[in-house]
Amino acid sequence: MPKLDNIDRNILRQLQVDSRLTNVQLAEVIGLSPPACLKRVKRLTEDGYIARQVTLLEPSKLGPMLHMVVEVFMERDHKHLFQAFVQRVQNTPEVKQCYQVTGEVDFVLIVMTTDMVAYESLCDRLLYSDPNVRKFRTLISMKRDKFETAIDIP
Repeated sequence: MPKLDNIDRNILRQLQVDSRLTNVQLAEVIGLSPPACLKRVKRLTEDGYIARQVTLLEPSKLGPMLHMVVEVFMERDHKHLFQAFVQRVQNTPEVKQCYQVTGEVDFVLIVMTTDMVAYESLCDRLLYSDPNVRKFRTLISMKRDKFETAIDIP
């Protein structure tokens, strides 16, 4: 994979702020011709630096939502059991993020549901039904003070 130069980094920074920029707008901000800019964006995408483009929604506009951080403690530390859990998480739409972590906690999940009834249903399907889940702890978010999706590019 080729190394990123300063122009590539600048393109990635700009697209993280607003991926709706047209190629002409992006080229102008970066200081490239539109064809050169388009070529670089295409290469960055093909090389996997740009995984996908999405639209971020404002959750408060969509009605009540509970945002939770769930710490999951596994019974046994076996790779195949962890992989099976991750596969189940992948198939659970309420789980928005999943991190396998070090320390006494094995996984941290970021979960969004409409209410506690929906969360209880998720717990039944994902956590209580898994014999390798020893316990879990739920932290309910009272307020989101910061949310960013951009990655600092070295």
